[in-house]
Amino acid sequence: MTTTVRPDWVTTTVRPDQPDAAQLLREYMTEMVVRYHRRPALPGEVDEALAELPSDDLTYPSGLLVLAHHGAELAGCAGLRWYPDWAELTRVFIRPAHRGAGGGAALLAAVERHAGAAGADRIRLDTRADLVEARALYARHGYVEIPAYSQGPYAEHWFEKRLH
Repeated sequence: MTTTVRPDWVTTTVRPDQPDAAQLLREYMTEMVVRYHRRPALPGEVDEALAELPSDDLTYPSGLLVLAHHGAELAGCAGLRWYPDWAELTRVFIRPAHRGAGGGAALLAAVERHAGAAGADRIRLDTRADLVEARALYARHGYVEIPAYSQGPYAEHWFEKRLH
């Protein structure tokens, strides 16, 4: 499904193994590794991280992956994982050249629409303390901090947004 969420942003759901999706997920993980370690990624480190935290479940029936285009350019992604009454937001990423242009808002609007259409009553997510821009984005769009619901190795802050 392709959706225009803002005049200059278009989102599409894709499989995570599709070439554009795989490229964005690699860029996302590269940034996560670099920011976490505060140094360039070592050889093989991004591959290890992709294997440790795979995205292959971001497809029907366990989830979905949304790609965002800014104009004609591939610019970002976001994923959802389905749970009985809620969805988990993951892999939110905007390429650096497109940051500050509304892509985060466009991705959030798209995943919230998909989650609501699938019957989820809320979206939850966990994130790291060093991802301050992401935490600010979520807060600006109505996500509130909640007690821990997961115990992932990198989960330091947990958020939720009620959809209904």
